[in-house]
Amino acid sequence: MSEYKYRAKKGPVDIVEGTIEAASEEEAIEKVSQLGVLPMRVELRKPDGKQQAAASHMYGGRVGSREITLFSRQLSSLLKSGIPILTALDIIAEQSESANFKNILGDVKNRVKSGSTLSMALAVYSRTFSGLYIAMVHTGEDSGALPETLLKIAEYRAKQEVMRARFRMAMAYPVLMAMVGIGTIVFMLTFVMPRLMRIFVNMGQALPIPTKILIYTSGTLQKWWFPILLVLGVIFLILNRQSKTEIGKLSFSILKLRLPVVGKLVLKTELAQFTNTLGLLIRSGIPILKAIDVSIPVLGNEVIKRQLRASYKDLEQGGSFGRSLKNSKLLPPFIANLIMVGEESGRLSEALSEITETYEREVDEAMKTAANLLEPITILIMGLVVGFIVIAMLLPIFEINMTVK
Repeated sequence: MSEYKYRAKKGPVDIVEGTIEAASEEEAIEKVSQLGVLPMRVELRKPDGKQQAAASHMYGGRVGSREITLFSRQLSSLLKSGIPILTALDIIAEQSESANFKNILGDVKNRVKSGSTLSMALAVYSRTFSGLYIAMVHTGEDSGALPETLLKIAEYRAKQEVMRARFRMAMAYPVLMAMVGIGTIVFMLTFVMPRLMRIFVNMGQALPIPTKILIYTSGTLQKWWFPILLVLGVIFLILNRQSKTEIGKLSFSILKLRLPVVGKLVLKTELAQFTNTLGLLIRSGIPILKAIDVSIPVLGNEVIKRQLRASYKDLEQGGSFGRSLKNSKLLPPFIANLIMVGEESGRLSEALSEITETYEREVDEAMKTAANLLEPITILIMGLVVGFIVIAMLLPIFEINMTVK
């Protein structure tokens, strides 16, 4: 049973408010009507803000994404086996390796034991369980299919984790090569060059331009390394703080989408994430408006989120979601056309699955191509820089040999 807040009209003037327990929103409306009042608004009661803040502060440590996925899968299996939810939460808490997650599950169990629903108990820990997670659990409770819903959540999260792992694997080698290359260059400029500079100075002859550039760069790094690091650190902190503001988020989002090659990859990744989430929610029985409202915050790009919110408002006012997307200059016609066909045929979830599969395949291929290109490009750039340093160091020696001959 969930707790619902209601606002109802009693007589021609009086307005009454209160809470009522019900298995679904429809049942809550019916129960309010039986009280002899006219329901004006009935909505699921959210956890108290102070309670939520206190609980989040008490167990504020980070819980890994894989631990949440494993929890969802384990809870689904235990509930399917007929084990009561309180016992299931106890079993999972005992097996958890995270002390913080054990405390969270212990508190969730106590709240459920006190009469709260699982979704309301989990909603207290909004930093651990997302709005998407809570919405799906709530739908599973209302439909009586909580084990199946938890399994869908686990599969969805596992799929997202696989995509993130692929990206990390694709970028690992180029990043490692860049770090080794930069470390080599810094070592040569700060340790090797100072020793060679004494030899060059004692030569008493004009040095080649590449050698002069190298000596100047090496001297600058030795003398100003701390101010340089300080300036770079300040720039990083300013950009990091700016990226958390509304204007900063929007600016960085626009920049990402306008970058050549990367912009298309970001767009396809975000759209695949959105359609995958939306399709999952619709298949779980969540109404389209609620599903879109929950799916949009999952995205990271503010420009795409604003466009989807505009299309959401069009749908809310009786328009077509797909047609609104088609009028957008940002989103590809492919996604809008398939959603329009899905809306008209009543098979929107299938259309969303097709979009997700298409974009995920394209993103996967693009990441592999990018990784394959980054490796030789990184090696080439590092090779050119190291080659320049070596040539700049050897040129004076070559000139001495030529003079002697």
